Amino acid sequence: MAGLSIRQRIALELNRQLVRESEEKHPLTQLFWESTLRCNMNCRHCGSDCKVSSIHPDMPFEDFRNVLVRIKEKYDSHKIMVIVSGGEPLMREDLLKCGRGIYDLEFPWGMVSNGRLMTPKKIDQLLEAGVHSLTISLDGFESDHNWMRGSKDGFTYASKAVEILANEPSIRFDVVTCVNNRNYDSLEQFKEYLISLGLKSWRMFTVFPVGRAANDPDLQLSKERFRGLMEFIKKTRKEGRINASYGCEGFLGEYEGEVRDHLYTCQAGLSVASVLIDGSISACGSIRSDFHQGNIYKDDFIDVWENRFQPYRDRSWMKKDQCASCKWFRYCQGNGMHLRDDNGDLILCHLDRLK
Repeated sequence: MAGLSIRQRIALELNRQLVRESEEKHPLTQLFWESTLRCNMNCRHCGSDCKVSSIHPDMPFEDFRNVLVRIKEKYDSHKIMVIVSGGEPLMREDLLKCGRGIYDLEFPWGMVSNGRLMTPKKIDQLLEAGVHSLTISLDGFESDHNWMRGSKDGFTYASKAVEILANEPSIRFDVVTCVNNRNYDSLEQFKEYLISLGLKSWRMFTVFPVGRAANDPDLQLSKERFRGLMEFIKKTRKEGRINASYGCEGFLGEYEGEVRDHLYTCQAGLSVASVLIDGSISACGSIRSDFHQGNIYKDDFIDVWENRFQPYRDRSWMKKDQCASCKWFRYCQGNGMHLRDDNGDLILCHLDRLK
């Protein structure tokens, strides 16, 4: 891997200071709510066990609302984005009521959806419920997307939703694409398609080997292709026709400051928390290992947020195994928490993929 420029090193040092302040002050700015485990698709890369009929019931909104009320007593609700996740949030028949309830408490809210139930009428209803941001998953052209999502018609519905939302000025909207070996060669053409729909913001990510994706070679990019993806994003950003970026995970060495709007930092437990379907209080919703810090049914959320989360806010424990002697640990801090297993061992290193 090539070295960092002086400009990148200065930026990373400044960013490091900001991360240290965030570790100390841990201002809550994002709260994920895992509202349901039900889903109407069968995605190849799903890290959880989402099904149309989940054995775990949806969390009653009133239970989550109690958490929001408590948060509002302590913090400025206008500065905390609530992100409704799943499963597929639109599987909840009361989602609009939930959204309105969040909005009435003066929290901005958004959601991530596979788009299968995102009709024009539903979009209007979400806007009326005060939704502030929306993300639609679209994983390439029709055959690639439907293969990835285990659906015969998912592409049609998701594409229509993208076309409508991309031209809706009242909300923040983007598309997220899982880059894999099926859609890699068509990224350039797919970029043009998204631009033709009016899309302004496009995030790409790659699959880490957890859940269904652990033993699926179609989903794991080679090192050569991973570097090729970074080059594609870098080139697309320079073109300036669509704001392309790589997902938030992983320190990217020489590509820091080149493929994202921000420098790498894992904000899990620093500014990001989550309430999971069983009431567990955790951090980023992508974390599937057991790093829970409490439970809303027995603990006070504010107490947990302010006085726990030590494994997230002091990551010196991550400096072991291959991270022990890595010269980039100063900036990487052992990678994202979602890339650690239950024993705290590293599952995947992005720097290794760039060698």
